Amino acid sequence: MNEYPHWRTVPTRWKDNDVYGHVNNVVHYSLMDTVINTWLIERGGLDLEKSQVIGLCVESHCNYHASVSFPDVLSVGLRVGHLGKSSVRYEIAIRHGEILVAEGHFVHVFVDRETRRPVPVEGRLRDCLEELRPRPDRSTPA
Repeated sequence: MNEYPHWRTVPTRWKDNDVYGHVNNVVHYSLMDTVINTWLIERGGLDLEKSQVIGLCVESHCNYHASVSFPDVLSVGLRVGHLGKSSVRYEIAIRHGEILVAEGHFVHVFVDRETRRPVPVEGRLRDCLEELRPRPDRSTPA
C-alpha cells in the first residue's frame, strides 16, 4: 500500500451489486474516476463549472482480481505513473482489507474548456499531481 501516496475509503452501495450478487465491473471505473476528480477538486483547485483547464479521459483500463459486494468498504489508492506536458496517467488500486480487488489506470489530457485543445499542466494543478508520484521514502497514511 506504500506505493500509493493517496488513499480514500469508499463504501459500496446497495445499487452497486448486480444480478450476480457482486459489485458490477462498471462501478470500479466510477470509483477510480471519483477518487481522481475528488483529488483534483480538493488539491488542484479544479472547479467543475468554471475552470478554464479541464481533464478529458482518453484511456482507461481495469484488471479485476477479486469480487466484492455490498456492504463492503473499499480503499482506493491513487498515484501518478507518468506526468507529461499536458497529460497524466493515474494508476489506481482498489482493495478490500488486504485483498487487491482491482487495479487500473486513467489517462487525462488537460485541455482548454472552450477550444478542447491540449494545454500545459501548470501551477496548483501540476503541484497536486506531483504529490501523487510515488517516492520510496514516503510513508503512506492508513
